Amino acid sequence: MARIELIMPKLGESVMEATILSWEKKVGERVELDENVLTIATDKVDTEVPSPIEGTLAEILFSEGSVVPIGTAIAVIETAAGAKAAASPSVEQPKTSPAAENKAAQQPSSTQAAAENFAESTRFYSPLVKSIAEVENISLSELEGIPGSGDKGRLTKDDILAYVAQRKATPLRPQLPLAETTPVVEKIAASAPQKTSTPAAQYAMPQFNLPAIDKSNADIVEMDRMRRLIADHMVMSKHVSPHVASFVEVDVTNIVQWREQNKAAFEKKYGEKITFTPIFLEAVVRALQDFPMVNVSVEGTNIIRHRSFNVGMAAALPSGNLIVPVIKQAENLNLV
Repeated sequence: MARIELIMPKLGESVMEATILSWEKKVGERVELDENVLTIATDKVDTEVPSPIEGTLAEILFSEGSVVPIGTAIAVIETAAGAKAAASPSVEQPKTSPAAENKAAQQPSSTQAAAENFAESTRFYSPLVKSIAEVENISLSELEGIPGSGDKGRLTKDDILAYVAQRKATPLRPQLPLAETTPVVEKIAASAPQKTSTPAAQYAMPQFNLPAIDKSNADIVEMDRMRRLIADHMVMSKHVSPHVASFVEVDVTNIVQWREQNKAAFEKKYGEKITFTPIFLEAVVRALQDFPMVNVSVEGTNIIRHRSFNVGMAAALPSGNLIVPVIKQAENLNLV
């Protein structure tokens, strides 16, 4: 009997980890070549992971909901000699010394626990930042409080190294944020009530003295993965692009008449119905080209004016979730 490791696949250049949504096979069950073993998810796509060989699922190394780095073994499949294997070459695993293997064998639970802890956070951390945090013994709650200078508040290597240097210089105050404070700010902070840090602290909205919620007469429903991402992205969008609303009445009689005259021919030629949505999207793109200072985002004290016009369009899913797929470089596209 041979034991083959099932490896977490790489699903894109920027994808460094994936979440295990569900195991389709149980330990002891037979697995055929290219048969789906589990379903995983990244922030880009949900996909099935097929078996590279036929055999029996001998061991599951990570439970459902775990966030696992790319290239990590997630299961073990036992197979008889001469069993069919996938035609694609398997990923060659880096060789380790017996001492390293023994050390890894002694600490399997700590790695999994760390992955599960990071899974609780809605903030993105690169593998390098996670590695530095582990070496320097920085807890997740402490990590959440470190301001990030990267894109959309992302914590960079320089941010965490600067924090480590400051923490070592001030050992009596390990929780001190990186940001410099003036005596006035320190005085205000000392008199203000202390708030517990949350995973989305970098995008936190103002806190209000709302009345306590009576949960005894309420149903508490945990968000699924997609709804958590939607909530996080909505709050993040408030942070990078201050929102305003403006209402202007427009006479769209010509658009309605044009659509009525052309919808039958359009559907016959392209196999798609022409709705008002793409017409409005084209109008938005043309307006942004005329007024490029609307097509901006804010990063610190800098205004970033984007040359491409990436337009988000709300779309309802059968599950009830509302997502916003992004049409990139819409200025280069037409109605079709």
